[in-house]
Amino acid sequence: MLQDLDEVSILEILQQRFEANMQRHPELLWDDVKKQLIAQPSKLKILIEMEKTGGEPDIVTLNLQSHDLIFYDCSLESPKPRRSLCYDRDALENRKDHPPKNNAIDMVRDIGAELLTEEDYRAIQQVFHFDLKTSSWIVTPADIRQKGGALFCDRRYDHVFSYHNGAQSYYASRGFRCKLVIA
Repeated sequence: MLQDLDEVSILEILQQRFEANMQRHPELLWDDVKKQLIAQPSKLKILIEMEKTGGEPDIVTLNLQSHDLIFYDCSLESPKPRRSLCYDRDALENRKDHPPKNNAIDMVRDIGAELLTEEDYRAIQQVFHFDLKTSSWIVTPADIRQKGGALFCDRRYDHVFSYHNGAQSYYASRGFRCKLVIA
């Protein structure tokens, strides 16, 4: 059961996913990754939270020069436990009718990870295609957020799109994705 995940079981899940998706990280060896993870138990706890909330974290190598390991949510669709959320706390508190139970920014903080930027989102879409039926909130520039907006992305018609919506909006098909950098 996902609620009972511990360091040993998350390592097993991550290893299985790592080995099943070598195209995401062709230059890496699991034993090297495992050593880095074991050396940083606080990062393992974040990966447990990413897994518990449906993210299916895996390493995606985007920059071969970097020695950082970056785990991204690799679920095919925006994780179901992270959907039906407005963008942030301010949007949640100002939602007049039918407010959602939570917001994306607070959930990302609770997980301990980082919300994807538009650049992150577009880059990992080049490695594998996701959000074919769902969409995901992304980091929104302050000037857009100050005017009440927020950004999200999805993949349709074999293209990645970036859109805007009111930060107070929420939909059953919109959630968020995050990443964890391990230096």
